[in-house]
Amino acid sequence: MGKIKIQKKDVWIDMTPMSDVMTLLLCFFMLTSTFLQPEPIKVNTPSSVSEVKVPENSVLNILVGSDGKIFLGTDNKNDMVAMLQTVTDKFGVQINGKQLKNYKEESMVGVPVSIIADYLNLEPEKMAEEIQKHGIPTDSIDGGMSEFQEWVKAAREANPDIKIAIKCDSKTSYKVVKTMMSELQDMNENRYQLITNLKTSSED
Repeated sequence: MGKIKIQKKDVWIDMTPMSDVMTLLLCFFMLTSTFLQPEPIKVNTPSSVSEVKVPENSVLNILVGSDGKIFLGTDNKNDMVAMLQTVTDKFGVQINGKQLKNYKEESMVGVPVSIIADYLNLEPEKMAEEIQKHGIPTDSIDGGMSEFQEWVKAAREANPDIKIAIKCDSKTSYKVVKTMMSELQDMNENRYQLITNLKTSSED
């Protein structure tokens, strides 16, 4: 008796539903992702065992480089503009439309108020280079508040619920950190978070 040949059929799977799902997932993650703001300088934070997550919104980020230069900013552009208006009014500095537009493109403030108008007149590439040379002064003005304190005060006025997060380089001088924290304490800003890297087992 001859063998019965079974006809082979190709298996065809409709991939259209999977493509639709992948497209929807891609759109979802693109719309809900929070993009990191560029920082004026690179900071290598020290390691710790703390796993407390820093809030993503309404945070005043204070960045301290290894050379002691201080920068600060927040993710809310409206708060940033309000801070600029408060500080420039305090020091009698006039800001025009072009300078304000350039300021809105920046993620952080990091130059003395005395040169901020000239700084905001620069092209974006020059601004990125220039900001690295300065930092916000922490020296008191005529025995009063320092420019650093004025910016923090302006941030608090712009958003009373704003939280403070400090990100220091692992090589930052202790003297600089102590001075900055003392100025915060003088303003009764005693609650802030320190941004660090999670310590790995190889570092033990």
